[in-house]
Amino acid sequence: PLFLLQLYLKLKISVWVEDNLPHFIKILFKGDRAMKWLLVLVAAIAGGLLPTQAGINAQLAKNLGHPLLAASVSFGIGAIALILYTIVFHISLPPLGQIKQIPWYLWVGGILGTIYLTTTIVLAPLLGAATMIGLIVAGQMLASIALDSFGLVGFPVHPLSFWRAIGAILLIVGVALIQRF
Repeated sequence: PLFLLQLYLKLKISVWVEDNLPHFIKILFKGDRAMKWLLVLVAAIAGGLLPTQAGINAQLAKNLGHPLLAASVSFGIGAIALILYTIVFHISLPPLGQIKQIPWYLWVGGILGTIYLTTTIVLAPLLGAATMIGLIVAGQMLASIALDSFGLVGFPVHPLSFWRAIGAILLIVGVALIQRF
């Protein structure tokens, strides 16, 4: 009975969060600096999961005998976790007509994810965590600047400025230092 009550409360809270989170986040971003820093911390922690995931998956590849097997297992377990999450929190698909109207290129995110995951599985033991993640972050930064500058894949246009270019250059220099030393 206590377990069912806890589950019921978690579901009620998750429904409230799902219904109210966009409005709640807008309120938080209007002036609450502490919440902004909390969100930055959460993003940094999520970023810290990437090298951990790469190391775990590289070890899985070593044990399974091939990086693609490790990537398949990793994606499979992740897919199961996401499916369970959507079931538990009652997240439903939009109508089929709406799904059919989604442009084809918006479906390639999973393919890009498999390329990223498999690449990290192969590179992690060869480059080490710091160099690999440094290069990945540098690549992400350069791609992000291009996406922002041209407003690609739904991003608002944010032109390349002198200081953004300096930041990207410093990031690349930092990666070179990490790799060299």
